[in-house]
Amino acid sequence: MPTHKTGTREQWLAARLDLLDAEKELTRQSDELAQRRQELPWVRIDKDYRFETDEGSASLADLFRGRSQLLVYHFMFGPDYTAGCPACSAITDGFDGFVVHLANHDVTLSAVSRAPLAKLQAYKRRMGWTFPWASSHGSDFNFDFDVSFTEEQQREEGIEYNYVRETPLAEIPSRTTADGSATFAAMSGTDTATYTRERPGMSTFVLEDGVVYHAYSTYARGLDGLWGMYQWLDRAPRGRNEKGVWWRRHDEYGQG
Repeated sequence: MPTHKTGTREQWLAARLDLLDAEKELTRQSDELAQRRQELPWVRIDKDYRFETDEGSASLADLFRGRSQLLVYHFMFGPDYTAGCPACSAITDGFDGFVVHLANHDVTLSAVSRAPLAKLQAYKRRMGWTFPWASSHGSDFNFDFDVSFTEEQQREEGIEYNYVRETPLAEIPSRTTADGSATFAAMSGTDTATYTRERPGMSTFVLEDGVVYHAYSTYARGLDGLWGMYQWLDRAPRGRNEKGVWWRRHDEYGQG
């Protein structure tokens, strides 16, 4: 017997049409939010951030690759990690498919992490990815955009992430998925405290008349829309249907 309620085609259609009204309203709200994002004031970037890329040393303006808009995914891969964050890896698995479309719409998509470039390149080869990925090792970039933190901030001051200040780690563990921080720390070859000093996020920038401006940043659940697998699961009959951490890097499924 089915564990879910069943009904006639007529009952299904009536319920579906009711849901359709709610979906259309959500779409309208999403369009309005997108417009509000684009109306945020731009903030001029005057600091000279430096990055290491496959092409050599680069400025923030160089990351645009000749385009006027830059989307940066703040990928959790700290200098002490031995592998990239599994959650970030699940998000970036989808990048190669649409990076070419963005590039042909005057938008460059690049990941940025604090790990040295050689580590990023090795992991990129393992994952089979080709999208741009820059190392901000030795730069203030990640710290200034609230995705990397010092041990002192973590244990004494409290990290300010997603526009909220967290309680210092000495008093309460960092807020993450219930068992996610410990599991992902182990999968990334480091301890929980070190792992959670990096955080996920995305920031957008615009280049106009030779000047780079910061336009938008989002973190935590604000990244939900970038998880391609979750957009599909939200439409599957049983939804996300998850209890704790279930996903792995795409080359680790079936390894026990």
